[in-house]
Amino acid sequence: MISRAARTILAGTFAGVLLLTASCSSGADDAAEPETADAAECASLDPDLVWYGDIRGRLDRMIAEYGECGDPGDVDEGAPLALFDWDNTVVKNDIGSATAYWMLRNDKILQPRDRDWTTTSRFLTPEAAAALSAACGTEVAPGAPLPTSSDVNCADEIVAVMDEETRSGLPAFAGYDHRRTKASYAWVVQLSAGRSMDEVEEFAIAAREESLAAPEGSTQVVGSTVVDGYVRYYPQIEDLVKTLHANGFDVRIISASAEPVVRVWARELGLPPERAMGVRPVVSEGILTGGLVGCGGVADGEDTVIPYVEGKRCQVNEVVYGIGGPAAFDPLPADRRHVFAAGDSVTDVTFLADATGERLVINRNNPELMCHAYDNSDGKWLITPMFLDPNERAEEPYPCASTAFTEPDGRAGPVVRADGTEIADQRDAVY
Repeated sequence: MISRAARTILAGTFAGVLLLTASCSSGADDAAEPETADAAECASLDPDLVWYGDIRGRLDRMIAEYGECGDPGDVDEGAPLALFDWDNTVVKNDIGSATAYWMLRNDKILQPRDRDWTTTSRFLTPEAAAALSAACGTEVAPGAPLPTSSDVNCADEIVAVMDEETRSGLPAFAGYDHRRTKASYAWVVQLSAGRSMDEVEEFAIAAREESLAAPEGSTQVVGSTVVDGYVRYYPQIEDLVKTLHANGFDVRIISASAEPVVRVWARELGLPPERAMGVRPVVSEGILTGGLVGCGGVADGEDTVIPYVEGKRCQVNEVVYGIGGPAAFDPLPADRRHVFAAGDSVTDVTFLADATGERLVINRNNPELMCHAYDNSDGKWLITPMFLDPNERAEEPYPCASTAFTEPDGRAGPVVRADGTEIADQRDAVY
């Protein structure tokens, strides 16, 4: 594969030879044609879009180094791979939450099997299950829609549990591996149990239309809870995806939102369904069961792994590279890994670190991720404020040396580099 940089050098050399020849003839105008055609074919990032610091230049150099002018590539055919998280990386706000809020306001969530909320997640605490039962009642038959558009108590309790606590402040989930799943994220997907894939896609389309039409910065009320009311694509990321495609990259999404929802939103970027990965619901006879597709040797339906932290690496290795069993949790050799990655939170830290070229971090003040990004031990981490409504500077240093890392059991600990050395506390400088 000839990189864009190599093509540029060759084009310049060829043009120089032609110009030298042209000095002895009358064909000087023809000499510029190869270089002009090559420059037009090889896209670079839009200079009219604002990037922080030297990030645009760094990304353009990476694209020139690894890319090849032409159509979107395929990693199976040797194309460089670029991976993006979705929520708050490609877009502002969360499309999984937006879809769930739309479902709540339109009575699309169904009464659980046996009217028992513990059937919706193995990690739901007894206290959360009891709170949901008390708020949503048992009058509605299993599989029938809950009247969450009018039942404020039921809607409020579901929204609270989505945020990991009951309305009374009790933990909603427990007992899961915090490096391989986030039970609340999984639960948002599991709330679609009993629906067909076509229905979930229809809900996502409706929520997308509503979220894009809502004024920038707006909120909405679900039950009596005020939540985000809009979503926006980041123009800089749209342009980056377009430019990567034009330079032969294989661009894919790896998200902790529901895969059918991500695929609806990814169409805007020209990504076919198989290029958009997310939490994969188990489907039986066309209906979502509430179970989730496993990874890394975990059986389907066990619900212990989603694309979250190490689970993102697992799904990329399994789906993109065909690595099965527990080996999917291990990093591939550098020459087989993705060149570029972009993310914004702890859910992205593992697949970001796996990227062999540049790593773009949208600063949302997530301690563990920002510890790695600011430590920048290999010089490949690029930090940008959010492109829309950026966070203010974190007032205190990120506690990298003490509590910024989340252990599998949920305990806090120090953040370490790949070589096992601890990262010192880091101050927030890009905001």
